[in-house]
Amino acid sequence: MRFLHLGDLHLGKSLGDFDLIGDQKYILDQILAVIREKTVDAVLIAGDVYDKAIPSEAATNLLDYFLYCLSETGAKTFLISGNHDSAERLAFGSSLMGKSGIYFSKVYNGTIEKIPLQDAYGTVWIHLLPFLRPAVVRHALPKRAEEVMCTADAVRIALDQDLVDEQDRNVILAHQFVTGAKRCDAEELQVGDLDQIPAELFEKFDYAALGHIHSPQKVERDTVRYCGSPLKYSFSEAGQEKSITVIELKEKGTVELRTIPLKPLHDLRKIRGTYLEVTAKTFYENSDCEDYLLVTLTDEEDVPDGMAKLRTIYPNLMRLEYDNKRTRSAADIG
Repeated sequence: MRFLHLGDLHLGKSLGDFDLIGDQKYILDQILAVIREKTVDAVLIAGDVYDKAIPSEAATNLLDYFLYCLSETGAKTFLISGNHDSAERLAFGSSLMGKSGIYFSKVYNGTIEKIPLQDAYGTVWIHLLPFLRPAVVRHALPKRAEEVMCTADAVRIALDQDLVDEQDRNVILAHQFVTGAKRCDAEELQVGDLDQIPAELFEKFDYAALGHIHSPQKVERDTVRYCGSPLKYSFSEAGQEKSITVIELKEKGTVELRTIPLKPLHDLRKIRGTYLEVTAKTFYENSDCEDYLLVTLTDEEDVPDGMAKLRTIYPNLMRLEYDNKRTRSAADIG
């Protein structure tokens, strides 16, 4: 059985004054083309479907478009809520959509929903674990409330309620921070390590499709994996190559993974130099000037109306910074 692992779509997200809906539709169309080409059996979307708990009309329209196109491919689709989503809003209509092969995680009530799929090797169970906070588990499982001191306790106790037949193959979708994963600036952090969970919690599963971390990476083993976000959502991600993960689940114990790179409509990049350097034609003529940019100028004096001047060459300039004696001195004082 062939799965495609996605996460952290953040539909409706903006960066500063820049609306990314067009960029998001472009990348979703690219993903749809891969699904059609690779004949994917199921799509796993591991949370943060929306960027806000109350999404914009444009964001809900884009998800509606994407889900309709997914249903047209014949692939089953599984979605869970992330920390940016409203679990209640995302679950609306889920019972009806399940009849069309689109399965949303329900609001957590003490049980983890699981859906069976069949192939030549037998049954694959898809477990839908929505984003959990300790308070949610305490409310859903009052008899075990006193045991829930942190997120790791919450997820462990939630998984205790999930009966996993290890003779079958099992895939779980989860949206949590697994200890050891490398974060980016775009992810929400908690103080200390209260939001971290150990990778061992997923040891019964043949594949853990994780969301929440925007950098594609494995955690401890290849089959506990963050696919990463399909687009760059902060300049800390500027050096990354975004991708989607394709999983081949064969007989029990055989899992093959590969990644397929994604090409955005506008890249998110950093450039650096003096004003004269970055405005020289030889500097920019072989690059895409319409990329989303962070420009760091190294001039000792600020350039009057620097942002406006630079946007005549780089229309999608998002941020202008200076790196010189003045800014370094201010940083040292701070």
